[in-house]
Amino acid sequence: MKNYQNSDYAANKMAEGIVYRFVNQTVEVTLEDFLKKNPDKTEEDFAELKALSDDDYYEQDRSNYRQTWKNEPFSDIEEIIDHDTLSPEDEVVMISQSQAESADDFHKKQALAIAALDKLTETQRRRYMMYHVDGLTLRQIADVEGVVHTKVHKSLLAAEKKIKKIFSGT
Repeated sequence: MKNYQNSDYAANKMAEGIVYRFVNQTVEVTLEDFLKKNPDKTEEDFAELKALSDDDYYEQDRSNYRQTWKNEPFSDIEEIIDHDTLSPEDEVVMISQSQAESADDFHKKQALAIAALDKLTETQRRRYMMYHVDGLTLRQIADVEGVVHTKVHKSLLAAEKKIKKIFSGT
């Protein structure tokens, strides 16, 4: 079987058997395997299943295209977010009590950071923490959550907008 990495439809269409893709492996069920496990079936039954699987993969491919063709093309989405500038909450995390002007100042900033995170939706907070605390990239977060990376990017931008609004006091 050829290694068609980008398309389940192409992998299944070009294979002699029926291709199943899993997270960690790709399996091809051949005619021989099918007949061995299903002695009451025929080659025509296998051909019918193969045609059905090709149609299913084709519909899945088209559906995915219809759903994502409007997404903005980001060749390297990581460059969009400025990594040289600390976010307000990162600044709070990096301020130690000894660096703060006073313990009271430190506690106010800490409370403000907590309040800002509380204003985020559950999804925004989870993605924000994975990005800023765990150090995952947008694509890694998207893989973990099973979504396209543009959704993660938009979620992070919305979260950062909410946080900046809270820190600016408006």
